[in-house]
Amino acid sequence: MTGKPKISDAKNLCPRTAAVHHGTRRSQYGEMSEAIFMTQGFVYDSAEQAEARFIESGSDEFIYARYGNPTSRMFEERLAALEGTEDAFATASGMAAVNGALFSMCAPGDHVVAARALFGSCIYVLDLLAKFGVEITYVDGTDLSQWASAIRDGTKAVFFESVSNPGLEVTDMQAVARLAHDAGAMVVVDNVFATPVFSRAVELGADVVVYSATKHIDGGGRALAGAICGSRDYIRNTVEPYLKHTGGAISPFHSWIMLNGLTTMDLRVRAQAESADRIARAMQGNPYLSRVVYPGLDDHPQHALAMQQMGAGGTMIALEIAGGKDAAFAALNRLRVIKISNNLGDAKSIVTHPATTTHQRLPDEVKAQLGISPGLLRLSIGLEDPSDLIADLEQALAG
Repeated sequence: MTGKPKISDAKNLCPRTAAVHHGTRRSQYGEMSEAIFMTQGFVYDSAEQAEARFIESGSDEFIYARYGNPTSRMFEERLAALEGTEDAFATASGMAAVNGALFSMCAPGDHVVAARALFGSCIYVLDLLAKFGVEITYVDGTDLSQWASAIRDGTKAVFFESVSNPGLEVTDMQAVARLAHDAGAMVVVDNVFATPVFSRAVELGADVVVYSATKHIDGGGRALAGAICGSRDYIRNTVEPYLKHTGGAISPFHSWIMLNGLTTMDLRVRAQAESADRIARAMQGNPYLSRVVYPGLDDHPQHALAMQQMGAGGTMIALEIAGGKDAAFAALNRLRVIKISNNLGDAKSIVTHPATTTHQRLPDEVKAQLGISPGLLRLSIGLEDPSDLIADLEQALAG
């Protein structure tokens, strides 16, 4: 590594600057673009050095790619700086992050309180925890009285999505965190829909923030990745041992993709959120829609809370088509610009039918409880001109 001072050493960088420069590691060649260290292992100068490194590794000392890598470390440090946490651990996917965050801290007999409005795979992870003896209590994430009744002395953690997938419910993070901390519980937040751009999770009381970096951080639908952000003690002494031994670490190449995604994330996400707001307003009153759900709209049940926690409505919209599944499928099949897929946060606008894809494994009564009707569509707004997206939606709905 070069010995020259780095701009990332400066304090109080603005988020957009930190997303470009923070945590940069340059080799002796002084490369401008972050290097990809494509290696599974590292060479030691002596047997004594190898022994010492296995006892305690320094910040620029690495052992094995499953334990850490210079490219991955740049991504971890940069994301932690943006999120406002002491450290982060990059994972192979967003679900590896959810799994790692929860499984590493829980043991048989522990108690976790979770919002029931969760991504289907998150519910699967909680079901696995229950099989291993962890008690799981589900609550309506928007009802503080249910959180207060469920959280008790000895509760290990609370878990929720800051904005739920796909119904776009907003949980009062600060109030839930206060209840959890009073009981000695950790607050674990899946912050994918809020994104690091609009996140105030740590300021509002989150102890652990997980991301599917596959979404807005990459922004181009190119690779799987995830991350767990938290205190240095939690990341290095709880998360790292679990993930390095169970194999959930990210690849150096994917870390490099995510690093490049972070440099443009602020510009992309703000543009996507502005487009989403315009599109949601244009869809209001459409005769073929029974419901338009967007946290930026005044009629959203948690609109004021969303503005307080994020300052924007985000990049996601939920549209409920009158006529159920058949009408929804017909509209989906008429779209010309917006693509049918199950990803989100992409530069390309994506629409998903949750009831038959991402949340299809949920029982019908649970889907109904969560508002996942046969006519519900989850719309992720990309970087296209919003007028083209509005026209595409209008012709698809009217057809």
